Amino acid sequence: MARRSRRKQEQQNQTIRYLAIAVIVAVILWLGFTIYNNLNTGSTASVAGNLPEYNPSDLATTASGLQYLDFETGNGANPQPGQTVSVHYTGWFTNGEKFDSSVDRGTPFEFVLGTGGVIPGWDEGVATMQAGGTRLLVIPSDLGYGASDYGPIPGGSTLVFQVELLEVK
Repeated sequence: MARRSRRKQEQQNQTIRYLAIAVIVAVILWLGFTIYNNLNTGSTASVAGNLPEYNPSDLATTASGLQYLDFETGNGANPQPGQTVSVHYTGWFTNGEKFDSSVDRGTPFEFVLGTGGVIPGWDEGVATMQAGGTRLLVIPSDLGYGASDYGPIPGGSTLVFQVELLEVK
């Protein structure tokens, strides 16, 4: 009798092991399929840094080559050159890797518009926003940091920022 119960227990343990292995394999396959599908559908969303999803054909392009897309236009004041603006931002490389974020630090970033205190793509991109607005900026390297490395940013990098204009002072 004890032998039967031990054999039955071993069969149950083996069944549980097989079930656990099947669940693990299913999860691995699902993750692999999800990553493969994102890479092959042209999705601009990224697992690496929560880059917002956008369709590149929806981007407006300025004469300088700056591209932008308004997620929310806002209804506050437009900033003028010489005014201080307060923004929250997150920056990504085009591969979706996040490199900086005032949101993560919990402290808005302030700068004086039009004085060269920030990269040219920021001056141009923020100048046409309204307070309360949120905009995606795709900044080519010549409007960013150019050909030189700057901290974690390799020279020649196109940068993507989500900028929320909090206040115009």
